[in-house]
Amino acid sequence: MLLLLQATQAADSVQVAADELMKEAIANADGLDKLSLITQQLIDFGIRAGERILIAVLVFVVGRFLISLLNKFIRRLMDNRKVDVSIKTFVRSLVNILLTILLIISVVGALGVETTSFAALLASAGVAVGMALSGNLQNFAGGLVILLFKPYKVGDWIETQQGSAGTVKEIQIFHTILTTGDNKLIGSLSSGVVINYSHQETRRVEWIIGIDYGEDYNKVQQIVRDILAEDKRILNEPAPFIALHALDASSVNVVVRVWVNSGDYWGVYTNKAIYETFNEKGINFPFPQLTVHQGN
Repeated sequence: MLLLLQATQAADSVQVAADELMKEAIANADGLDKLSLITQQLIDFGIRAGERILIAVLVFVVGRFLISLLNKFIRRLMDNRKVDVSIKTFVRSLVNILLTILLIISVVGALGVETTSFAALLASAGVAVGMALSGNLQNFAGGLVILLFKPYKVGDWIETQQGSAGTVKEIQIFHTILTTGDNKLIGSLSSGVVINYSHQETRRVEWIIGIDYGEDYNKVQQIVRDILAEDKRILNEPAPFIALHALDASSVNVVVRVWVNSGDYWGVYTNKAIYETFNEKGINFPFPQLTVHQGN
């Protein structure tokens, strides 16, 4: 592409000199000679414009091909070096945008537009666009912070300040792409508060169980301990915690807290062993009741 641009610039210098000679010839000609020279000049202009358009198309096609090759090379290089998936997606996105901008400048230069003035115009426009897109620039900075400090990575389940939650699929320059539990894609902002549910190796599971007033609390506590001891996914350290939580309007609430590996969280949380065992042991679950006294 650089050779094509240099050849185009050299041809422009020669053409400028030829145009000056043509102008002098038109100025000195009369009548039909002047009309013939003007017609010839228009034909030459059309030919030059066609050549520039052809060169610009060629630069674009070659540029897209080279960008594709370079992206594949970078992808293979990072795969061979076993770079973190989060960094892979970010670098590919950044390189693709930068190369596309360079390609646009090259195509504009091939069309005959002075690239130095175009660059100055682009810089001025960049300041205005930067002010208008200050939020996206913050997201860009947030993306760099994510790569440096890694508060989350591809594969983690996170929840954002905006209320979005899902598994991290890609970390791009301005956005983090999430896949929700119902398989939707969400472009979440890279800045703001993020809750990472996958970063720690262990998580705490908590249940609050309501039992009838009058039930033997010690019996309930022992039944719960036996249920927890049978589940091998529940960790012994920290030890399970069982305590009286509250005396509610219609129930005595018992809180149960256990620690599990992060991958076992939902399996343990949705375990129905407590419900089935309480029914077998005759432990009653309460429901709201209302006592009405009728006056005489």
